[in-house]
Amino acid sequence: MIFNHDPPTCFGCQECGGPSRCGMKCSALVANNVGGYDICQTIGYGSNLDISLIDAKDPQKGVVLKMSAVGRDHNCSLSVSVFCDSREAQVPSSLQLLGSCDYATELRHPSGCAKVISSHGSGWGWFGTLMIIVLCLLGGYILIGTIYRFFFLGIHGAEAIPNLEFWLSLPHRAKTMLGAVIRRFRGRSRRGRGSYEPMES
Repeated sequence: MIFNHDPPTCFGCQECGGPSRCGMKCSALVANNVGGYDICQTIGYGSNLDISLIDAKDPQKGVVLKMSAVGRDHNCSLSVSVFCDSREAQVPSSLQLLGSCDYATELRHPSGCAKVISSHGSGWGWFGTLMIIVLCLLGGYILIGTIYRFFFLGIHGAEAIPNLEFWLSLPHRAKTMLGAVIRRFRGRSRRGRGSYEPMES
């Protein structure tokens, strides 16, 4: 709000450039008629802005922007409820006074619609991402090694795959390691049960 001429006196506008600069720097002002004169009053600063959801259970409903102006003589605030409307924007038609110096209004605007960036309980997570990176690196290594051995070393067939013996031995190695772990686990469980020795008579 900027006045072209004859701006009204601003009450409590010390941080807005002084009483003669009503509407130049403040974010929320309200005009009251006192004794036949229009007096502006600061009810909110952009630096004191708080944003919250209208309904925490339904983020798509919209947000509430609350600006406040705290001074020695008065504590004022302006709450603007921005309801989600992706089709059109509707400006506020009224301003309600709640309490002595607390104002509230509402409007409909696409800016009130929430944008979902991430959701808990879905996605790959850090372990899945790590596994994808490892598999991509492994696939790249095999592909580049096969191309190099095929075109530059002249090795054809399955032997062109780098470290073919290692890849073929992986199932046997995995089976051996799994068997060793199972045997170790069974050995511990047997020792935990204890054993009986025959007594000599």
